[in-house]
Amino acid sequence: QVQLVESGGGLVQAGGSLRLSCAASGSIFRINAMAWHRQTPGKQRELVAAITSDGNTNYPDSMKGRFTISRDNAKNTVYLQMNSLKPEDTAVYYCNAIVRSTWYSTEFSDYWGQGTQVTVSS
Repeated sequence: QVQLVESGGGLVQAGGSLRLSCAASGSIFRINAMAWHRQTPGKQRELVAAITSDGNTNYPDSMKGRFTISRDNAKNTVYLQMNSLKPEDTAVYYCNAIVRSTWYSTEFSDYWGQGTQVTVSS
């Protein structure tokens, strides 16, 4: 079993910055990829940023240039640096990890954290 714990959310004024962290723990052999998603009431959960084990990143166009994802493989931790925040960035941000639990199984499983609230005031 794998647990993901997010931290770093809070209230910030428009134009400000926040840095989110997500630490994975439990039965982990390899983490293939980690990502951040966000969701507001009544809306579909959307990808914010993703990063693979070799450091390749992926961002939707709306986040490019403002958000930066990074990871510390030794700590099984992923970060999301959010700059130039806008009120429309207000959402619950969820950490996601694709994890291989053991050396003897090649299967990867998808895990999610409980989310952290980010609120951007105008």
